[in-house]
Amino acid sequence: MSFNIALSGVNAAQKDLDTTANNIANVNTVGFKESRAEFGDVYAASLLAGAKTKVGDGVLTAEVAQQFTQGSLQFTNNALDLAITGNGFFATIPETTSRDFSFTRAGMFKLNSENFVVNSNGDHLLGFPVNPDGSSASVALSTAQPIRIPDSSGTPQQTREVDLKMNLPANDTGLDPADFDPTDPLTYNAATSVTVYDSLGDSHVQTFYFIKDSTIVPPAANEWVMVTAVDDVLVDITNNDGSTVTAPGASPNSAGTNTGNAVTGSRLQFSSGGDFIGIQSGNGLAQPDSKLITEALGNTILSNGSDPLQTLTIDFNLNAATATPDEPTQFASAFEVTALDQDGLPVGRLTGIDIGPDGLVRATYSNGTSEPLSRVTLVRFANEQGLTQKGNTQWQESILSGEALAGEATTGTFGTINSSALEQANVNLTSELIDMIIAQRNFQANSRALEVNNQLNQTVLNIR
Repeated sequence: MSFNIALSGVNAAQKDLDTTANNIANVNTVGFKESRAEFGDVYAASLLAGAKTKVGDGVLTAEVAQQFTQGSLQFTNNALDLAITGNGFFATIPETTSRDFSFTRAGMFKLNSENFVVNSNGDHLLGFPVNPDGSSASVALSTAQPIRIPDSSGTPQQTREVDLKMNLPANDTGLDPADFDPTDPLTYNAATSVTVYDSLGDSHVQTFYFIKDSTIVPPAANEWVMVTAVDDVLVDITNNDGSTVTAPGASPNSAGTNTGNAVTGSRLQFSSGGDFIGIQSGNGLAQPDSKLITEALGNTILSNGSDPLQTLTIDFNLNAATATPDEPTQFASAFEVTALDQDGLPVGRLTGIDIGPDGLVRATYSNGTSEPLSRVTLVRFANEQGLTQKGNTQWQESILSGEALAGEATTGTFGTINSSALEQANVNLTSELIDMIIAQRNFQANSRALEVNNQLNQTVLNIR
């Protein structure tokens, strides 16, 4: 019997050495979780045996249990390197149509030839579908889909509104708007321009010309005529109420609807203090309205097949509610544009991928836009140690682990996701080396017990 007891001790010590050696071997394996050999004594007794004098029958390995403690983070320059701080696993599948889930803490992801996010085994990382505002459409594991990074360009957006704020010089010499010629700087007082975009993302230059009117009787030193052109073609302007004010110009508008050389512009009126009163409407009265609308640009300007009905709204940002105009102004200082913005966008190319702590994957484009693509799926289990090891730092669900529960990072008991970081193995090399020495001593002691038992048996056999 003592042979079997010592042999079980040798086997247990060998299992402890194997477990320690495996931990040491994977000290640099990303996402690896160390194991611990757990042992139990063997004890068996019959009804007639003396329990007080019974000796145990040795030791056996109860379980090699993995320890899912947090590993340290190593930061990288790859946005697709992901690490989980806290509870949770990444969910992966081998094929886009597969439902054979695997779970891992190793976040070394990359793009494959089809722009899917995969790990080194080629398994696809799963994410929840998201709405345009970035919120998750569903958090069920059954609805999770492989994350794919688009290789298409960002969608262009045609310009609908131009916000214009400026100061017109009150001390400038008045001019006759009838003499206006966009090619002659002496026929207007000031000009500025902005790049606008059509529905295809092609760029065009919209120019604003300002003429201090000297022809009004009685003289009105605080009234200006504004004319606009797109790609050097003058276009008509209407007030927001649909009325127009004709400002003489040098050429007809883009649509060719003018019969003479007059282009419909607009008259901007200011108070004696230089504040913006409003825009003169068709009945000759000033209206407290800060918006003007151009005619449809038409095929003459938009000759590339984009939307010919595109119009441009010019907003002067008058705050009529407080009767305190924001802009424009007419002070005795130089012409100055304080704001000139438009809401259009050109075609954009993919410039980067951002993954937030909540797992939201967002594509950024060169035109300044960003688009939410997916939200990285996290999965947790009631008993992590019940997971079945699959290799390559992956696990699968089992009866002992409980059902996989999916969710979003930073919610509930789920941890956060760190982009450009990897979770190192949770192996403490110093502790493992000490454990190896202890296991070695145990192995030697049990081997010595076998040797002593052999010597005793030899002594018995030599008795005559």
